[in-house]
Amino acid sequence: MKHCFLFCLATLCACSQEIKRNEPDTALIVPASTAQACSNKIEKDTSTHNRYMWIDKNNPEHYVINNIQVPDGYKRVEVEKNSFGDWLRHLPVKQGSREVLLYNGTPKTNQTAQHLVLNVDVGNEDLQQCADAIMRLKAEYHYSRGEYDNIHFNFTSGDKASYKKWIEGYRPVVKNNKVTWVLNSPKEDSYKQFKAYLRQVFMYAGTSSLSKELIPVRIEQIQPGDVFIKGGFPGHAVIVMDVAVNEKNNEKIFLLAQSYMPAQEIHILKNPQNETLSPWYSTKFGEILVTPEWNFEASQLKRFAK
Repeated sequence: MKHCFLFCLATLCACSQEIKRNEPDTALIVPASTAQACSNKIEKDTSTHNRYMWIDKNNPEHYVINNIQVPDGYKRVEVEKNSFGDWLRHLPVKQGSREVLLYNGTPKTNQTAQHLVLNVDVGNEDLQQCADAIMRLKAEYHYSRGEYDNIHFNFTSGDKASYKKWIEGYRPVVKNNKVTWVLNSPKEDSYKQFKAYLRQVFMYAGTSSLSKELIPVRIEQIQPGDVFIKGGFPGHAVIVMDVAVNEKNNEKIFLLAQSYMPAQEIHILKNPQNETLSPWYSTKFGEILVTPEWNFEASQLKRFAK
């Protein structure tokens, strides 16, 4: 449970109830040998640089997108090499079991929502829930590129939490319900300190704060890295992992991933309303986008400023 006792009860304690509600209790997978063809010849990253810092080695045959087939008549939209969308496309997949585990190692009650599970650690605290997982992915991308200025999020209180400030030794101190950043630690930009920074963000930020930071996007403009988000107490958020387009009528389809509550492994969602298209979703979903554990409106699609 997110510990919000350091902030005022009226504002920040509400974040402890961020999506704190009870959980409501097939697409083709292609072998690695044919994965490149099914991904529309997406170029693999064969560099020795580890773009995914939480694992020791990347196996290019385990990339998410290289294991999810695009429906006939569709092709993946182009993304700039080394962009956030490109980074998302190549996130490693958990091999073997497709079971989603909670932060404490126990299986999630609902095991019907996921198509694949990402190989992304969830930690051992009930912190990395829905919006937290999205902020984690965005921050990890920038960290892997040394773009520390781009790693910043707002607490539910509205106070900015900058990683650049964190590595300079500043830490948030709360007094009289106000947040002050105090220089009380040595400078350090290690991955361990990066994860410590994220822990603070997970504790004091959520869908309410993240939804205010993101920019609204029209559904026709959807791209990898966009977010469907309902800010509130409770609220929920899922991230667009990839987008493909129909070469004849320009209809776009997309993949979604989520964490949930309690904190759990990030997973690619099935499409509960179209088993033939699943795990892809069409942008022509009408007024309501139905996902396995939450419904969104088209107007709730948003994007990071950069």
